[in-house]
Amino acid sequence: MERGELIRFLADELKVSDVQDYCPNGLQVEGSSSVELIACGVTASQAFIDKAIACGADTLLVHHGYFWRGEEPVISGIKKQRLKKILENDLNLLAYHLPLDLHPVIGNNAQLARVLGFRPDGRFGRQNLGWFGTVEKAGVGCVGELAAHIEKVLGRPPMLVGDVDASIGRIAWCSGAAQGMLTDAVNAGSTVFLSGEISEQTVHEAREYGVAYLACGHHATETYGIRALGQLLTEKFGVNHVFFDVYNPV
Repeated sequence: MERGELIRFLADELKVSDVQDYCPNGLQVEGSSSVELIACGVTASQAFIDKAIACGADTLLVHHGYFWRGEEPVISGIKKQRLKKILENDLNLLAYHLPLDLHPVIGNNAQLARVLGFRPDGRFGRQNLGWFGTVEKAGVGCVGELAAHIEKVLGRPPMLVGDVDASIGRIAWCSGAAQGMLTDAVNAGSTVFLSGEISEQTVHEAREYGVAYLACGHHATETYGIRALGQLLTEKFGVNHVFFDVYNPV
């Protein structure tokens, strides 16, 4: 597969031009013009890069790439070492941040709903990034049961703020660092909000709103979108892909 064809397809499929983001989405580092093996992962960390090189990948496809707004522009230290490895091995680095969160089918929030058994009813918040709906998983009727279900599926216990015996009602969710969307979730009528991270003020806000908040892990809530994207590319173009889940407890 040609690199240009891949970039064009992803730009169209993920509606990159329609999304306002904090980083460039698409090709971040140019490598081989031919794409034969794509290494997929959540973050383009050094460990991920090393695994991709070891397996012979020519393209890195991630959710968290580089060149974030406000970051130090000088190429030194960790950034130098990562880019050096990428350039030495002629790797393409493609990153899709909010476009991958937003996609209605293969996006992080759509896939999180799939694996956790949520039925989406609508969207909320800036750029409609948040989702809300109901829990359809059998045997999950209260907040405590939901927390246990999430731990079983995601492989890590969520941090729970709220009454474990409370009925779930309407649930809202947004993967990653979306704790700042709690007020939006409450305004959308939700009684439970699930995200990846939690901040000090989030605890007080959840208590004062009288809702349950579950912080399920930034990494843990964002592995499914990039997996689905890699699978889509294999099914549509026949290009091989491999997913590396570099452990991250956050």
